[in-house]
Amino acid sequence: MTKVDGKDSKMIFMEKGLILKQKNRINRCLSCGTTENMIRRKYCSVDCRRRLMQKLDMRTGLIRALNVRYATFYFTDALIMMDVLLYGDMEVFCFSYPRSPGRKPAEDFNAMANVLGNIWWIEQKRTSKRYLASRRVLAEAVRKEAPIISVRPLQVFSPAVAETSLNYLELRRSDLGSPELSRIVRQAFRRRVMKCHPDLGGDALTFRKVRQAYEDLMGWLRNPVYVRKRGFPDKWFYDGEKDKWTQPFPSITKSRAR
Repeated sequence: MTKVDGKDSKMIFMEKGLILKQKNRINRCLSCGTTENMIRRKYCSVDCRRRLMQKLDMRTGLIRALNVRYATFYFTDALIMMDVLLYGDMEVFCFSYPRSPGRKPAEDFNAMANVLGNIWWIEQKRTSKRYLASRRVLAEAVRKEAPIISVRPLQVFSPAVAETSLNYLELRRSDLGSPELSRIVRQAFRRRVMKCHPDLGGDALTFRKVRQAYEDLMGWLRNPVYVRKRGFPDKWFYDGEKDKWTQPFPSITKSRAR
């Protein structure tokens, strides 16, 4: 069981909810945790997001060995955490690892995976039994008193509308759920036309793009199409069927959850 500042993991998890609640008040990069120049951004850079995704995907061997159905990865300033739900099980196992000063969550995750991987290989070599090696690794986790929904992913249906179409009309994705969307789109189009129509001193190329965005959104209104997403708004999510990690997606308040 991981020790941090003299506390065992169980005590840490009692404090974890408060820590996350406090940290969530500040907009932090979901890959490295920085708050600098974030404003409304989810990640400080594309490279930062890609580095964490790459590191997570590189270490799926251990997760497969444990027979994991779903997993989530998240972090605080003090800890990184990975919750897992096994196939055929209803209990959540939570692995934690202390953060190292100056290191990114991706690097700390790699260090935790090395530790757990070594435990698995040593036990497998000693017993020649893979299931015993997996059991030995799971003994390092805390059996978490949490609902299965904390690991089992939400299923969200997001409108299949290009972000550029919304940007050109200066609309938000949350507007797509309005019962008055047709009126909102028309009003937004009129406002933009007053600014960008060539006859009114605007740019012809911008006007064509605004017009195309309007037509795209009105077409979607006539035949709404949704894209299914599974995961969490604030955690990285692993799906055992696909054997891959997925980045956090926008809050379900902006989509249709089922």
